[in-house]
Amino acid sequence: MSKKHIFNYSQEELEKNLEKGYQSKQIYNWIYKQYTHNFEDMNNIGKNLRQELADNYTFDGQEIIRKQESKDGSIKYLFKLKDSHTVETVLIQMKPADEKASPRYTICVSSQVGCKIGCKFCYTAKGGFVRNLEVGEIVYQVAKLKQDMNLEAHKAINIVFMGMGEPLDNFENVVQAIRIFSDKDGLNIAPARQTVSTSGISPKIEKLGELDLGINIAISLHAVDDELRTKLMPINKAYNIKSVISAVKKFPIHHRKRLMFEYLVIKGLNDDIQSAKKLLKLLDGIKAKVNLILFNSHEGSEFKKPDIKKVQAIRDYLNSKGLVCTIRESKGEDISAACGQLKEQHKNNTI
Repeated sequence: MSKKHIFNYSQEELEKNLEKGYQSKQIYNWIYKQYTHNFEDMNNIGKNLRQELADNYTFDGQEIIRKQESKDGSIKYLFKLKDSHTVETVLIQMKPADEKASPRYTICVSSQVGCKIGCKFCYTAKGGFVRNLEVGEIVYQVAKLKQDMNLEAHKAINIVFMGMGEPLDNFENVVQAIRIFSDKDGLNIAPARQTVSTSGISPKIEKLGELDLGINIAISLHAVDDELRTKLMPINKAYNIKSVISAVKKFPIHHRKRLMFEYLVIKGLNDDIQSAKKLLKLLDGIKAKVNLILFNSHEGSEFKKPDIKKVQAIRDYLNSKGLVCTIRESKGEDISAACGQLKEQHKNNTI
């Protein structure tokens, strides 16, 4: 019988599965706070339990095979999985260290090998869909990056499910990963620091909302009418803008939080003030925040990066009307910034 990946399991599951399950807290401490990936090193756990763990569980299954570091402090990692497929994870330095505080980081995790959604602007879509990531393959990305960066166990980080894949298309595994991330005896990443970014699978948005996990949600909107959104995101044929907005309105948010909408600004398509006016009307009555994202040009794309002045005009207009709007600062533009590029370069031996 093949061994099971230890990162697949919540503390409660380990407690149920192990003969001395009451020591699951110590096991979690070793794995997620001490970054120990060898059962023999867990010296406050009895020899018999260490043997039981070694006989039934493994830390093996994926490894870092490429790293690219940006001048802005962001690092892109390429993980090789047990079946030799690869996924990307990005450590984003949101704020550099200064005299008063250490750096602030966000980890962008992948949830699938490839993606089914097929967004026309997305580099990941070029490779098609291969499979969902297991729970442990999602959790390991964060645990390994914290270990690789030698980040203290108590170091607060943010997580965004915004890497390769559509998180809600791998619903059960993503929900389990969220719960494991949140465990106070493990990585202890508060739900309020976790964000699921989705292309807008309306029924799954409602289902996620019903679980009331305390997380944030970000909707990849990118257009203000169904014609353009369908052109950019074929999923809009199944779940149009009206259905997405309806589902989002039911999503529970903390009184200090806002529902986030991602709006990818593409030259000549959605970069005008008229689009901004339609967006304002569309989000009327929603406690929302809009993140404007400048399209990041990549080889083979039919789309172009917009003029920053036009993007600033949209931001200023929306803010003047009371809709909170920011321009997301581009990170890692010097290191294959578009998700999927590092994977493709490794595949083609161009790096």
